[in-house]
Amino acid sequence: MPSAIEFVTNAALNGPTYNGIPTSCRSCPTPLTYSGSLDHLSFFEITPIIGREYPTVKVSDILKSENAEQQIRDLAIVISERGVVFFRDQDDLNISDQKNFCDLLGKYSGRPDENGLHVHPIYRDPGNLSLPDGSTDKNIYVINSEAQKKIYKTMAKRPGTTDEPRDLSREWHSDSTFENVPSDFSFLKMEETPPHGGDTLWCSGYEVYDRVSPSFRSYLETLTATCAQPVFKSAATASGYEIMSPRGSPLNVGDEFAPKHPVVRTNRITGWKAIFAGVGLHVTKINDVYAYEDQMIREYIMRLITRNHDCIARMKWTKNAAAIWNNSCVWHAATPDLVGGNRTGVRASSIGEVPYLDPNSKSRREALNIPIV
Repeated sequence: MPSAIEFVTNAALNGPTYNGIPTSCRSCPTPLTYSGSLDHLSFFEITPIIGREYPTVKVSDILKSENAEQQIRDLAIVISERGVVFFRDQDDLNISDQKNFCDLLGKYSGRPDENGLHVHPIYRDPGNLSLPDGSTDKNIYVINSEAQKKIYKTMAKRPGTTDEPRDLSREWHSDSTFENVPSDFSFLKMEETPPHGGDTLWCSGYEVYDRVSPSFRSYLETLTATCAQPVFKSAATASGYEIMSPRGSPLNVGDEFAPKHPVVRTNRITGWKAIFAGVGLHVTKINDVYAYEDQMIREYIMRLITRNHDCIARMKWTKNAAAIWNNSCVWHAATPDLVGGNRTGVRASSIGEVPYLDPNSKSRREALNIPIV
């Protein structure tokens, strides 16, 4: 297991900085090396750039294996390199094991010792659904397309409030970027699937970074973005309950939900740079630039996502399928094209580290010596 990392808070910024952005560690962690413990498992890559599927693997078998720590650490490395990994037919996986597995992915791959599983801010909302067995769990977020319409009714520009076609670019996000310490790993298992529609897409922040010109990359590395999400406070106020706190880290407290994160960050596991807080549902503005420049930067990054569909992996959900991804290097977006059906999933998320940029880190293509073609 890697040595402990001395993290600092976004608020104090009392550690080293690079272009004004915290490196977040006194000595940035050394990237982890894959040991080969998963080589016996069959898999296929979703695309050359992003995604992998283990079509016959049971997550519970990895959890119960004799060398579980080694295999889970290796899987954390694979997920962090590929961005997202898919599994099918996880019918034997219970909530307790799902939570434990997600927690161990973060723990065995070097997150700060004081962090654990995320607690969703509006866990107390009466609109939240219970788990399939009727219970609730503060570390599990039940994703349901119909329930979310009620929970997030206070969100500005929510679907149905205008006569214009829905802008699906608003769906892209990485989990809990509204927290001072966001999620590293998310683990979603789908319990109910519609007959068609409702796919989820993941986009590689590594590859989007690699498709920016070197000079413009250097500029983006000087920037931070405010990742505000006021809907949690407005939802709690409207329904009369208190926001959950703390939420997986001693630094995730209160109800402000407006941290500043680097536009470009380093993944602690791979050591590769990715665009992080440059676009998405929770990113409200690029800091320290004029309004038009803010719009231009965010629209440019979104253009890179929409113009480069080879950066994207798509999951056609089946019952009891699962996906695990690293939020430090991918965005994801649910496709809201459900007609005559619904989908319900259960998600656990681990809390990682304060996002940082290591000036010595490399891009994915630079590290793997892959040319842009």
